[in-house]
Amino acid sequence: MTALERDPAAAPAAGAASGTPLLQVRNLAVTHDGETTPTPASVTFDIAAGEVVLLLGPSGSGKSTLALALNGLIPHALPAEVSGRVEVGGDDTVRTSVAELSRRVAMVFQDPDAQLVTGTLLDEVAFGPENLRMPVADVLARAESALRRVGLWERRGENPDRLSGGGRQRLAIACALAMGSPLLVLDEPTANLDPRGIEEVYEALAELIAEGDRAVLLVEHNLDAAAGFVDRVVVLDQQGCLAADGSVDEVLRLRADELHAMGVWLPVSALAALRLRRAGFTLDPLPLTPAELHEALDAEAGPAASPATLRRAQGPQAIAEPRAVAQRQPVAQLQAAAEPQPVAAPVEASVPTNTETPLAALIEVRDLTLRRGRTTVLHDVELTVRQGEFAAVVGANGAGKTTLVQAIAGVIPPPRGTVRIGDLDVSRADSRTLSSRIGFVFQNPEHQFIAHTVFDEVAHGLRLQHLAEDEVRERTVALLDRFGIADKASSHPFLLSGGQKRRLSVGTALVTGAPVLVLDEPTFGQDRARADELLALLRELNDEGTTILVVTHDMQLVAEYAARTIVMADGRVVRAGATADVFADDELIEGAGLRPPPLRRALRGLHRHPELARIARLADLPVASPGGSP
Repeated sequence: MTALERDPAAAPAAGAASGTPLLQVRNLAVTHDGETTPTPASVTFDIAAGEVVLLLGPSGSGKSTLALALNGLIPHALPAEVSGRVEVGGDDTVRTSVAELSRRVAMVFQDPDAQLVTGTLLDEVAFGPENLRMPVADVLARAESALRRVGLWERRGENPDRLSGGGRQRLAIACALAMGSPLLVLDEPTANLDPRGIEEVYEALAELIAEGDRAVLLVEHNLDAAAGFVDRVVVLDQQGCLAADGSVDEVLRLRADELHAMGVWLPVSALAALRLRRAGFTLDPLPLTPAELHEALDAEAGPAASPATLRRAQGPQAIAEPRAVAQRQPVAQLQAAAEPQPVAAPVEASVPTNTETPLAALIEVRDLTLRRGRTTVLHDVELTVRQGEFAAVVGANGAGKTTLVQAIAGVIPPPRGTVRIGDLDVSRADSRTLSSRIGFVFQNPEHQFIAHTVFDEVAHGLRLQHLAEDEVRERTVALLDRFGIADKASSHPFLLSGGQKRRLSVGTALVTGAPVLVLDEPTFGQDRARADELLALLRELNDEGTTILVVTHDMQLVAEYAARTIVMADGRVVRAGATADVFADDELIEGAGLRPPPLRRALRGLHRHPELARIARLADLPVASPGGSP
């Protein structure tokens, strides 16, 4: 059992409760103001003390809305029509104030900035207990304990604004822990955390749950980290109705194919196992973690190797430098011609391979140093990104990843002469010129929304180009169709689900047809099907010639899509090279506070199936039975 895994014997059986459950949800349906369809639409389940319950569902199924209904923010702060019943500790959340419910339910929002209000980390964590009128000594003791659990005690006197996105996520978790509430509701708590930070947060939560008097409801897409922590899974379908409620074995292992078809995230090891089953491996029960997959593969003979079976097993050597682009088709033309597309399956195309023609430098960063207050965030950064590359920027929280890409995009003005896009000095360009050269997608989508409807949010960039309104409408409708949010065209962007907001933010950056697209955590808040669709679109745009630069903590995403990886640590670029070479350097990865991709951890060192040991991408796994075709 790893540090992140909990002893199943210590947790209640799925759905079981001794006495009154901490939480009772009965036929819950929530319809937001201005909407006609409830999401969620019909949900019933209980949570007992000591349980860790994972809430899954496609983007837009109502997971975050359900979470907000548990602490009374819906309907007390966010107007909505609520039917059914939610009780926490016997209190009806519709009839009980948010202040009173805060004693029973602590919440970590999808966007940590939405709940940070004070001037220091210590004040932030103490704020909740202080409002419960606790003695000062108890307030300070709770604040110290919570900050130590998330590794922020040494920074207690700093302003939260100086923390990275992951640091603010840790702080929000500490605030929830300090409340001491019996029910902890976590909405994507690890989305902005580096791999080491994710491990530390789940270790802290496991210690908390081991005390036995608390429960956790977890909304999470990163199941590689969460699978060993949870003991029960509740699934909503696309309509927001209850689709499953059972143990990890009953739901994730036995119904994996059904969940995958629904568009729900599964652990990378489970996705790999499903693919290997189609190639003739048994793998029963379905592995959920890298350790389980490694052990299962070494324990069975598997199918007889054949060229047809192993034709996809190309290994990480397929990951190399991007090929030259003979003729670039403007992205604007691509969007203009776009037709509604079905949800994409995981992409099978190989990562760009070596080319005889070197690509021209497109983005050049030279001697870039940036300071925030008295703190130096970037130190003498030197970096070149070539035309047509698909590159990933990775590193621990606070390494300077977001600051670097914001400087490249002009969101943070760089010093003169330090950042160029082609012949353009970013520091001297006006916003309209910059937007024609580079599209930027923020880590938090709300930071870039300016319009009152989804339609106008996308149309805004096209109208700035003085296009005819008929063309604006045609291209906007095509893009909304492609991103699966056409039915939300008249909705306010802030009323979308987290995944829908992310798709809208990407769409607004794409629609103008800039030759460079920079995305900060592009799959945050997305369900698996929509993430696949988005990444397939990015690869398609990259094939057309668009240069893609992605900041992400998802190492499997990097392995699958990025030909080049840029590793940052302490405000410096410590390595920039072919993705396969970067992930082959264990010392570099460990030193940067990262972890190898889950599939690499699962397959390396295999004794019984050495032909699989060098594979790093799901797309390179064999999929056909012996003698069959992939």
